[in-house]
Formats: sequence, structure tokens, C-alpha cells
Amino acid sequence: MSDFEDNPFAESYDINPFQDPSVTQVTNSDVDHIDQFNPFPDHQTVSLSGLTIPASRIPSQPAVLQPSTEPGPQVTEAAGQASLLRQQEELERKAADLEDREKELQSRGSATGNNWPPLPKAFPINPCFYQDFSVEIPMEHRRVCQMMYYLWMLHCVTLFLNLLACLLYFTVDTSFGKNFGLSILWLILFAPCSFLCWYRPVYKAFKSDSSFSYFFFFFVFFCQVVVFIIQSMGLHNLGNSGWITSLIAFSSNKAVGAIMMVVAYFFTACAVLSVILLGMVHSQYRRTGASFQKAQQEFSQGVLTNKTFQTAATSAAASAAFQGNN
Repeated sequence: MSDFEDNPFAESYDINPFQDPSVTQVTNSDVDHIDQFNPFPDHQTVSLSGLTIPASRIPSQPAVLQPSTEPGPQVTEAAGQASLLRQQEELERKAADLEDREKELQSRGSATGNNWPPLPKAFPINPCFYQDFSVEIPMEHRRVCQMMYYLWMLHCVTLFLNLLACLLYFTVDTSFGKNFGLSILWLILFAPCSFLCWYRPVYKAFKSDSSFSYFFFFFVFFCQVVVFIIQSMGLHNLGNSGWITSLIAFSSNKAVGAIMMVVAYFFTACAVLSVILLGMVHSQYRRTGASFQKAQQEFSQGVLTNKTFQTAATSAAASAAFQGNN
């Protein structure tokens, strides 16, 4: 009952809560304890409702934002400009190589002159063409071009053997005189015309990738293949020692017939090789940038820049104007 012995009406003491020693120590100090306060110090635990929970560790380094991997428009534009510059440098280098090669060819041509056909110096006719596979023909076309040249030589040899066979048959049978005369004409006509009409065009096509030369060669050489097939057949009275004519001659004279069969083998070989080489040239043509439109452009430019055509056109226009004034 001692608790009830105090007088409730006694004078109360004035208690100041800020006079507490723990409070005055903090307020009178010059150190900013708020900045030093760390609610989660290392190895510190927080007591909550009688339970002790370890505080989580705070990472010592701040989070770093990874930069975006997608290039910006400026980077893309710079890469495109660099690619264009590389392509331009490559084109300039190729143009310089072609120019140096053309100058070298011109210097060699002026120094050596024409070298085909290889005629003796005392011969009254000089060479008309310059031909050099190792200089003028690129490596990828050289083999096919040489094979076309060998085909032309085989054709000439075959025409000469055909003349000899027709001559032998004419000595046996005088009624074969027409075929002998035609065999002379085929040798004189086809040997130079085949060189000018299909060998030189394919040589120029391989030399300069001329679309017009390619198309001119294809047109003429297809006709040549048809002629080879007709010559190998040996139709009567056409001046060819083909299979039909050789069999007819073999029935009357076996020696002459055997010689004519050899010529028929040569004509057949020319026909087969011509078909094979036509396919090879066509495959080479497809690898180049030649086209029919380029052939038309080359033809128009060549005709318009030809001095003979310009002179003829000027003369025709002048004569037409003179007749119109009269």
C-alpha cells in the first residue's frame, strides 16, 4: 500500500526531456551525425519483434547502362561512302591497267607491224593482219581462240585435199569435170572468206569483248556449220568429196574412192568440231557482258564514225540538194 502513500496534491517537479545526457551529447556536438548514419552497416543486424534479421549488402559499384549496338545513320552513311570509294578506286585501277595494255599493244604493233600471213620478205604481198594470242587475247579466251584458228587451218587443208581428190576422180571419169571446177572455186573462195567472216570476228570478240563481233560470228559460223554438213554428205555435182560421192567413186575405182573417203572423214571432222567450238564460244560469250543492245550501239557508233560512210553520206546529201535546186 506504499504506492498510495504519496500525496497527489504535492508540488510536482518540472522535468525537461531535453536535459537528458544522451540528448544533450548529440545536440551539443559539431559533427553531423545524420550524414554518418548508416542504417545498413556491414555485419549489422536489425532486430524486429524479437527476431534478428541480417541486413542486405549494398553493391559497391553503381549500375552501368550498356550502349546500344545498332549503328546510327551517320555510321551507316560513312560505311556506304567508304564502300563507294573502294569501288571507285578499283574501277580506276582497272581503267589504268587497260590503258597501259592498250598503249603496250599499240607500241608493239607500231614496232613489229602486221605479222599474218607469215609471207617471205621477197614476196610481193605484205602481211595484212597483226595476230598474237599471248598479247591480244586474255587468258580465259586464249585456248578457245587458238582452237578456232586450228579449225580454220583444218578447213583449208580439207579444201585442198578435196581439190586433189576431185582431180583424181576427174582423171578416171571425165564427166566429173564440173565437180573438179567447183572444188577449185571452193578452195579459192572459202579459204580467205572463212578467215575474214568468222575467224577474225571471233578473234576481235575475244580481244575486246565486242558484242557486235560476237553476233556477227554466230550468224556467219552457223552458216559455215551447215556448209560443213553439206560438204561431208557429198551431194552430187557440188564439188565435194563427201560420203555419197566417195561411195559412187568407190564402185568404179577403189583407190580413188578410198582417197575420197579420207576427204569425207576430214569434212565430217570439221563439222563435228565446228559444232563443239560453237558451243564453247557461246559459253564464253555468256560469261561476258555482251548483249544485243550493246551490239546495236557498237554498230551505230562504228557506222557513224566511219570516214567512208561519212563521205558517202555527205556526197549523197550534196547531190540530193543539187537535184532539188534544179
